[in-house]
Amino acid sequence: MMQYAVVFEVTPTGWSAYAPDLPGLGVAAPSIEEAERLIREGIEFHIEGLREDGLPIPAPATRVKQIAIPA
Repeated sequence: MMQYAVVFEVTPTGWSAYAPDLPGLGVAAPSIEEAERLIREGIEFHIEGLREDGLPIPAPATRVKQIAIPA
């Protein structure tokens, strides 16, 4: 099982999400829960397409860490 980093961002109409290690894959949704569901499905679909096309599947390389900064 591979684990890809996913970035969630607030937008004027809800949420967007993308996986930096899978260029071209991004979703938008009215809620973060829906964005998570869509990005999960998108990652699976994207990898399936790469396999069908005989293309390499990018290894997860992006790391995400929240850093606390005194405000």
